[in-house]
This record gives sequence, C-alpha cells and structure tokens, in this order.
Amino acid sequence: MDLNNDGNIDIISGSWPGEIFFFKGEPNHTFAAPEMLKYKDGEIINVGGGFRNENITMNGRKYNLIAGTTTEENTSEGRFIIYHGKKYKNTDDNPIATTGTASTAHFADWDGDGDYDLIIGDINGKVYLLRNEGTPESSAFEKEQEIAKVSSRAGPFPADWDNDGDMDLLVGADNGSVSLFENKGDRKSPKLVSAVEIVPPVRELPGEEIPKDARRGNRSKICAADWNSDGKLDLLVGDFASQKPDLPEPTPEQKAEYEKIRKELEPIQKQYSQLMEKSINQTKKLSKNELDELQKEQAKISVRMVELQSKLPPEREYHGWIWLFLRK
Repeated sequence: MDLNNDGNIDIISGSWPGEIFFFKGEPNHTFAAPEMLKYKDGEIINVGGGFRNENITMNGRKYNLIAGTTTEENTSEGRFIIYHGKKYKNTDDNPIATTGTASTAHFADWDGDGDYDLIIGDINGKVYLLRNEGTPESSAFEKEQEIAKVSSRAGPFPADWDNDGDMDLLVGADNGSVSLFENKGDRKSPKLVSAVEIVPPVRELPGEEIPKDARRGNRSKICAADWNSDGKLDLLVGDFASQKPDLPEPTPEQKAEYEKIRKELEPIQKQYSQLMEKSINQTKKLSKNELDELQKEQAKISVRMVELQSKLPPEREYHGWIWLFLRK
C-alpha cells in the first residue's frame, strides 16, 4: 500500500528481532533501502523489545535479555552488546543474551481518519495498535495499545470481514488457527468483541511422527482477499511445516552404511553436548586459556558432526505452504 501518499506502492515488514522495516516505493517499481519505522518522538518502534532485566534462566544460568537488532563490540574495557546506540556490558557475572519478538505488521486506516495506522503482532500472541496522528503524507505513530490476544505468534490482518463498512481483525496463531475479532463499534470508534475461531488449529501428530504428505502447519500468517470474485473475502493462510522427504528406499548397502555412520555419530554428539554443558555451567570457574581450548575442541567436534550428518538422508524437510480457504 501507499503509506506516504506519493503514488508509489510501499512495503512494510516485521522481523524476528522486532523492529518494523519500511521499504519506500520508487517510481520505477523498485524499492529504496529499508529503514526502521519510528514513533512520533523519534524512537525506533520495537514493541516489547529493548533491554529486559529479567534474569531468564537458560541451561542452568541466568541471563539478562535484549530483544531487538543488536551488534557486539569487544574493547579494552570489556564486551558490549549495542542496541540502537545504547551499550550494555556483557560480563560473566551479568551475561546478556539476545532474542526477538517475531513481529508481524500491517497497515490499515483503523479509525477512519484518512491515514494508515499500524497493527503489530508479537511472539507472545499480543496484537497492538499504533495510531497515526500525522497525515497521509507524513506518519506520526503514537505508543502502542493492546487490542487483541491469541495463544502465541500473533499474525494480524485487518479487514472488513463482515462487509459492514468498518475494520475487523483476523489473527493467525502459532497453533495454525485463525481467529476473527469482529468490530461491533463503528468506522471511527472500533470496538472488538471476543474472538471466534474460523480456522481450527492443526491436528497434533502422536509422538515424533512426521507426515509424508503435505498438510497444514503452524505459525499462521494470513491475507484476506476475494480470491474467486464472488463478492466475499476468502482467506490465504501461510504456515511453517515439516514433512518427511520423498526419498527412494535405500539399498541394503546404503542401510548398512547409514547404520555405521549413526554409530560413529552417537558418541560424538554426546561429547559435544557435554562440552556445551561445561561451557555454560562452568564458565566462571575456567580461565581464559581453558575457555579458549574448550571452544576450539567444540569447533573441531562440530565440524566432524556436520560432516557425518551430511552423509545421512535428511529425516525431515521444512516448508512454508499457502492454503486457500474459500468463504461459504
């Protein structure tokens, strides 16, 4: 859509770290380099991101978290994680891990005032509205307000689903479902009611069973469009799915070779796990030289693991299918 009202189609995209990227459309049907969208006060938009003094426990060790796009810097003063110009010292006593909010984003004139507002979903299943208090030519986004919630990995899509002239909200979720939050307010004062599930979650497979045939996956990301031109909005649902590769049955010789490789691989994988556990849980007890030697050993074993694994047939492959749900 044309965010800045210059006659060219623009693109926005969420990201794993959380920031929202804007690709300005150019007259020759290309796009300018992406820039991170900002609030009207100039701060970069990253809902739920930034430094979190949460002491998250991972592998028996406590970490502070930074959610967002970061870089690392090693200086004579120590190791630092840099997040949008702010430096955070990363020490053995106060280690920092980085993560993301898995943001998804769409524009819509949510409040009917003639400009595009911003709708953002995150990994926790929350959906936020950032109202545009600027103009159609120059956006000025206010701080977010939560407007909906699903189980996790919210993928929102605003659309007039019931064709009554105001914006409803469709939201995909990590379990593969799609929920409708109907607007019972009006065009300028939306009021969403409780969710109605219009696409069910994917069926859980028992144990570690991996399907060989294509079937729906999770992490639903959606688009509403009149696919068959019957005057009703239909649903296109993208997903993330794993599937057994369609490979020929191995020969007896190949089976024997695969079994030999797996037997060699098993103790190497165990050794690698032990080294990982040691590097995580005993960091404070090890000298710099001991840590360096440990990391070298890990790297050497990792190379051998990858080499052996590459000789085995893959157990699964990953797909992003798109499913069409025609409206009745």
